[in-house]
Amino acid sequence: MHMPDPVDDAKRALRADLRERRATMSGSARETATAGITAQLDALITSIGARAVSCYLSTSSEPNTRDFVRAAVARGIRVLLPVTRVDGLLDWSVATEDGDIEEGLFGLPEPTGELLGPIAVNDVDLMIIPAAAVDRNGMRLGWGRGYFDKTIGSMENCPPVYAVIFDSELLDRVPSEPHDQPVSGVVTPTQTIPLASAKR
Repeated sequence: MHMPDPVDDAKRALRADLRERRATMSGSARETATAGITAQLDALITSIGARAVSCYLSTSSEPNTRDFVRAAVARGIRVLLPVTRVDGLLDWSVATEDGDIEEGLFGLPEPTGELLGPIAVNDVDLMIIPAAAVDRNGMRLGWGRGYFDKTIGSMENCPPVYAVIFDSELLDRVPSEPHDQPVSGVVTPTQTIPLASAKR
């Protein structure tokens, strides 16, 4: 008999709520958020002095990272984009100005360029990852597939990891389990917040 898991149930309920909130955002609110996120991410890579970063291609409901990726590539930053694999690991592909995008394993937008193995991400100065929500201790609630938790957890010298969320998704606390990995900070449309109490 399947035993109910209170943490798992709490995560599921919170994800559903956050997904619904994202789905009901207006177009103009999205545009404003995109401009803010692009500016915040741009300032973050400048402040870190990052020459290589990993980022993800946002879906239509996520905070938009695509403008940032385009601008970073145009100014000579090496940007690695994740490509999901069946074994739960991520391959990486270098973003290009005219790179093609197709639907990956979970219907996520992914690049079609040459695949680099999972260890390619060890060379970046900053990781920019998706999240459903993050709490003030740096715990991140992902979307449940575990790709980024696994990647971050396996890195020996993990660079700063920032999750991109909307302002309302920085919460006092998110449900977490031992395998969940904390992030170094969050980027929202209005601010970049280092979360110093996170473990990394």
